[in-house]
Amino acid sequence: MHDLGHDKLLYLFFFLTLKFFEMGPAALILLTICGIAFAGGGILLSKAIAKSSKNKAKGEPYECGIPTTGTSWIQFHVGYYLFALIFLVFDVELVFMYPWAVVVRKIGMMAFVEIIIFMFILFMGLLYAWKKGALKWM
Repeated sequence: MHDLGHDKLLYLFFFLTLKFFEMGPAALILLTICGIAFAGGGILLSKAIAKSSKNKAKGEPYECGIPTTGTSWIQFHVGYYLFALIFLVFDVELVFMYPWAVVVRKIGMMAFVEIIIFMFILFMGLLYAWKKGALKWM
């Protein structure tokens, strides 16, 4: 025996759930509130549960068990920062390529042309960085 009332109730539940989670201002606000609550809740929970003690050794820089000599505040070579920024540029590229890969079949040839232009611009940036010597490790 099949209960039609149960099926209608289940259908209504899924319909209301889909309507509630449509991408609109309410969903964005709900996502923001949930994200802040999740992050803040984790921090507050760790503060409440974890044992903590304050001592001078916690503030010291740690160098693999070897006591530090001199100051820990030294200036690093700018090449390290350039290398990190170039890595971030090409890492963020993947963030833009993922949504493209999801919709490439629906959009068609225009999406392919757009990604070729995008990759060409990134490749020109890579050539520029290579020519300037930003990819050479110290």
